[in-house]
Amino acid sequence: MRIVVQEQPFDFAAEATAFAKGRTDLGAVVTFQGIVRAGDTGDMERMVIEHYPGMTEKALQKIADEALTRWNLGDVLVIHRFGEMQAGDQIMMVATASRHRKDAFEAAEYLMDYLKSRAPFWKKEYAGEKSAWVAAKDEDEDALTRW
Repeated sequence: MRIVVQEQPFDFAAEATAFAKGRTDLGAVVTFQGIVRAGDTGDMERMVIEHYPGMTEKALQKIADEALTRWNLGDVLVIHRFGEMQAGDQIMMVATASRHRKDAFEAAEYLMDYLKSRAPFWKKEYAGEKSAWVAAKDEDEDALTRW
């Protein structure tokens, strides 16, 4: 398992390839790449993500440990960025590996849902001269009820 919180961009293809390389014991790898979107109204130009080093990594580790407990996984990767990003930039990546696809898919969805709602990141969006902190959305909280 690898949990990474970093400011710099990452190479999604290289990370996915390295994650699966040499794994003859696993038959399924599921990957997800999150992209900074231009906001609900399409005018968001950039986003700044803040976090508390140490606390954030522990929280992500706890979420990943829970996924390992709930599903038959061989490996988990979570990469999440912080700092300033433009619309279209990579923001995060999740990868799960298991013997069979069902566990890999479900665990990846679980991780994405919990990262969206429970990971200790604070996001501020900027559109022209306006800025606003991103509030939690009901649909993100509702997504957790299936787990």
